[in-house]
Amino acid sequence: MSKSKTKDIPTAGEAVRAKKRQKLSFLARMEYKKMITYPLVVFIVALILLAINFPTLGIDLQGGVVVTAYGIDANPDELAKYISDQIGVDVRVESFTGVDTNGVRVYAPVGTDALKIIDVMKVRYPDADYTHSEVQPTFGKISQQQGIRALIFAFIAMAVVVFLFFRNLVPSLTIIFSALSDMTIAVAMMGIFGIQLTTATIAALLMLIGYTVDSNILLTTKLLKRKEDTMEDAYLAAVSTGFTMSTTTLGALFILWLISTSQTIDNIAIVLIFGLLADFMNTWMLNAGVLRWYLDRNAVRGGNE
Repeated sequence: MSKSKTKDIPTAGEAVRAKKRQKLSFLARMEYKKMITYPLVVFIVALILLAINFPTLGIDLQGGVVVTAYGIDANPDELAKYISDQIGVDVRVESFTGVDTNGVRVYAPVGTDALKIIDVMKVRYPDADYTHSEVQPTFGKISQQQGIRALIFAFIAMAVVVFLFFRNLVPSLTIIFSALSDMTIAVAMMGIFGIQLTTATIAALLMLIGYTVDSNILLTTKLLKRKEDTMEDAYLAAVSTGFTMSTTTLGALFILWLISTSQTIDNIAIVLIFGLLADFMNTWMLNAGVLRWYLDRNAVRGGNE
């Protein structure tokens, strides 16, 4: 077989990439108006959901009492109802699995007597080991302020880097808005699924900024500085790479959520999953639609000149 004929035969990797691009080609053929409209509608819906049902603050952000019981294997919902009925205060119970033992954590509002909770639990679980701690509202308020400040500073730093890198207003603002939309949708989903806003989930939102900006920069760089013959080819090259990156991360996060025995790790993983799923839409539809509109407009202006 001649060398020329050998070159014409696609490798296994090229065949896989070609098949992936074919599956994603419907995105490249979508009208840019629809690509922009759909994510904006979802963003507005997320804002409405936040206004109606904002996630509740965790004890580390608003203060409260935590009672930890070791050596207990109980249904959290059933135990929470039992304790609430006995002490007349609504509590939340989470189970956990440690290296050596299982247990539960009982979360109660500020001012609740932790010893009363322990006494009630000892009726059912006299052999368990109990500890308790309390977070004062003042410290919770400080944690709130620090978390909000960290999000604002991280967002500003991201915006500055994006502007310095592209030095172009429209693409830069689109990347920033996409990151904002990802965070907004993730927080709205937290409210729907009853995930509390804590220092851990704030950390997840900070990580989300980095994850989502990566895919947006990939797409923007590929389209603005494209070497392919057409914009569609450049888009398909970017979306093929971006989907591989994001699905790999999603797979790792799903496995982490699946095997984790820590509620904190579960919450971090699920918030990142919400944000990355939103990023699929905001990067490959919203950002791509704005860039297509922007580049087409510039091409028309250049042609007229």
